[in-house]
Amino acid sequence: MSNALTPSHDLAARLRRKLSVERLGPYEHVCDHDLGRAMALYAWNSSISAAFYEALGLLEIVLRNALHEQLTIWHARRHRQGHWYDDPTALLEAHRRQDISDARARLQHDRKIVIPGRMVAELTFGFWRYLLSRRYETTLWTPMLRHAFPNLRPAQRAKVYTPVNDLVRLRNRIAHHEPIHNRPLEQMYADLLRVAGYLDSDVRTWIQERSPVPRLLLSRPVPAVPAPRRSSKPVPGS
Repeated sequence: MSNALTPSHDLAARLRRKLSVERLGPYEHVCDHDLGRAMALYAWNSSISAAFYEALGLLEIVLRNALHEQLTIWHARRHRQGHWYDDPTALLEAHRRQDISDARARLQHDRKIVIPGRMVAELTFGFWRYLLSRRYETTLWTPMLRHAFPNLRPAQRAKVYTPVNDLVRLRNRIAHHEPIHNRPLEQMYADLLRVAGYLDSDVRTWIQERSPVPRLLLSRPVPAVPAPRRSSKPVPGS
């Protein structure tokens, strides 16, 4: 007998050929080469990935808008022309300036007018993550970006960068259909909510009320991966 997570043996064998042995191999390894259990884990991985992707999308939008607002305030106070991304040499190193140039080029290629809302959306989650790195502690964080997190007390940058860095990597794995069941998902969801709360308590509440992540975590078909201990050694960029 089969269900939505565990298909019949014949169906599982046919799906295995379509999905590829290479893709299902890691799942089978975790499940002691039980194809039915591996397919159930694969299906659960897809569901939890979709749930995390929604929550991560909400966090990313609020985060980038909050950082954009602070950069805009900083730019206006210096009476500079245009927008903060029009004069990135005053703020950013070469790689981030290239990110802005690439985003602008994509908009222009699509014949879209380059306006703030489009630029903010075109810049990647990874771009905004890098603005929170140690490199910009004195130039961006202390004078402006810390104000994007009014509920972070004390305003320690690493308390934002470390979880955001991990969440960007999680989002990238999801986007490439990679396994995430072998990640400490309970801890990562707690980190997501904590960063959302630093930004705005209503945003955290909204994510909590709508996200199916906690329910799906309870239905995990294999044991949870324990959260790793926080190392005393700083994460690169933290």
